[in-house]
Amino acid sequence: MPSLPFPCASQPLSAAGFLSATTRLGIDAATLWAMLQVETAGFGCLPDRRPQILFERHIFSGLTGGRFDASNPDISNPVAGGYGPGGAAQYGRLAEAVGCDQDAALQSASWGLGQVMGENFAVAGYASVEDMVTSMCASEDGQLSAVVGFIVSKKLAASLQAKDWTNYALHYNGPSYAKNHYDTRLAAAYTRLSDGPRPDLNVRTAQACLEFLGYSPNGIDGVLGLNTLTALHNFQAKAGLALTVGIDAGVVAALVAALPAAVDLTMP
Repeated sequence: MPSLPFPCASQPLSAAGFLSATTRLGIDAATLWAMLQVETAGFGCLPDRRPQILFERHIFSGLTGGRFDASNPDISNPVAGGYGPGGAAQYGRLAEAVGCDQDAALQSASWGLGQVMGENFAVAGYASVEDMVTSMCASEDGQLSAVVGFIVSKKLAASLQAKDWTNYALHYNGPSYAKNHYDTRLAAAYTRLSDGPRPDLNVRTAQACLEFLGYSPNGIDGVLGLNTLTALHNFQAKAGLALTVGIDAGVVAALVAALPAAVDLTMP
């Protein structure tokens, strides 16, 4: 299986990374959580620790001048769409594009928590798309930093502060935002997160680690429920650890320590 030299450490979002984002954007926690939950269901990595991506064939076609439209129509087409299955399957499409033009391929995928397009690497604050992908693979903090950089560069922080979901959706998600109900979904998520409990980062880190280790908690939502406890107890039993009824810093430390070393970004 070929790989690219971008080590995937996939460290989950930290309290420091979250606070840095809300401070830099001047927004409250509910606003940031709403953004993340609408964009990637609240988690920026696949169970195999690679960043979530979506490959855009029309971007690749444009960046390569249509040179591969005839030979590779599934990944190079001037018409948007044709995404196919999500998740790990998107790396199959990326791999095909990498075989044609690696730089254009990396720029033609949206990456991580906020699904920032690779072609926006400079806007997001990176010197190259390779630097951006390296950051995306390393941690969710890196993924969130790209989101913040993009928002600041596009002068969209004021829209978030004012809860102007329509203007934010138009300039972040694009002209088709209404078709995707992006603005109304943001508004609904913000209301829900303002009125109810918000994700617990400690629990969320444990859930992410359990997912990476093969003990699926059935969602990375920062909420301690039965599925998360079952997954945790399965991990603890296999590791010879005492079963716990909650998740504290010691539990998180044990999970983080069990994670394998970072591996380069694998391609199908």
